[in-house]
Amino acid sequence: MRAGRLMAGPAARTLSRLARQRVAVASLAVLILIALACLFGPALTGHDPTRAYPDLRQLPAGLAAQPDPDRLRPALERLAFRMRARLDDVARDGDALRLTLSAEAGVDRRSLVYLPRSDLFGEPQVIADPEGGHRLVVAVPVRRLYFPLGTDVHGRDLLTRCLVAGRVSLLIGLTATLVALLIGVGYGATAGFIGGAVDAVMMRLVDVLYALPFVFFVILLLVFFRASLTLMLVVIGAVEWLDMARIVRAQTLSLRERDFVRAARALGLGTPRIILRHIVPNTFGPVAVAATLLVPQVILLESFLSFLGLGVQEPQTSWGVLIAEGARSIESAPHMLAGPAAFLIATLVALTLLGDGLADALDPRSS
Repeated sequence: MRAGRLMAGPAARTLSRLARQRVAVASLAVLILIALACLFGPALTGHDPTRAYPDLRQLPAGLAAQPDPDRLRPALERLAFRMRARLDDVARDGDALRLTLSAEAGVDRRSLVYLPRSDLFGEPQVIADPEGGHRLVVAVPVRRLYFPLGTDVHGRDLLTRCLVAGRVSLLIGLTATLVALLIGVGYGATAGFIGGAVDAVMMRLVDVLYALPFVFFVILLLVFFRASLTLMLVVIGAVEWLDMARIVRAQTLSLRERDFVRAARALGLGTPRIILRHIVPNTFGPVAVAATLLVPQVILLESFLSFLGLGVQEPQTSWGVLIAEGARSIESAPHMLAGPAAFLIATLVALTLLGDGLADALDPRSS
């Protein structure tokens, strides 16, 4: 009970100092909103992330309902061609259309199914057949579709794809950071606590891994393994723990001579128990700050690899993949780059500001 009070005291003071930092609190709120949007947003946009609208490709960002009059006629002509009919007339009455279709061999009523399959129109209804099937007058409702961030080169809703991509990017950032924490904290604490020749050998291994060119390492792995999300997590987690190991080792070197560690040794506790129960918990502050700064680093690294085509592969997507697609279409459709880039930048800036605020809150010298 006393230990709980001791833990609650510093934690409460840290949270109190963090709450007084408006920038950090605002950053945390932004991160929560982005995470909730990525988790639940795709189910609320009204679009499947893989659904393509061929007649609505590269739509600019906007709040106007689609299809607009400029795209309505071309879409109907394309559908009439698939129905092997001619589009003689189009009359609009609110959210409904009155189409006049004709064909020398007759208009097959079964072909009207192409209208609702396009997802732009509802179920058609034949209201007149003056020439025995050679000429049909069809009433069909027009669906109102919204694309706040526009569409990509395939006609897919960019907002939905940004939210789905955010799931992958955030998953990679959090999972790879967790892997780096598990490896780095254990490795650094062990090296720092044991010391001597063991510490020297372990840290020289870290220096060797630092010397390896990361991109070359990734390309080498892709030669032997197919690029996938799992490989991405393994590759990033395999290198990002190095900084964490150095941070924890430095903290451990200052902790191992403290009185509570000496008391634990005098009581006969083994090295693993001392590390787990006394060393690791006391490195929480620097580790927490490093973790908040590591997550944006991992997300940016994943985006960079995906931009080069070495990361997440279709049908999965990430912010890096969307940014790469937007960069290729920046002249004709700049909104394709602006949307995912805005999500990525907002997440990275919010995580960085939160890390800075957490570092100040954990500093006992701060008021």
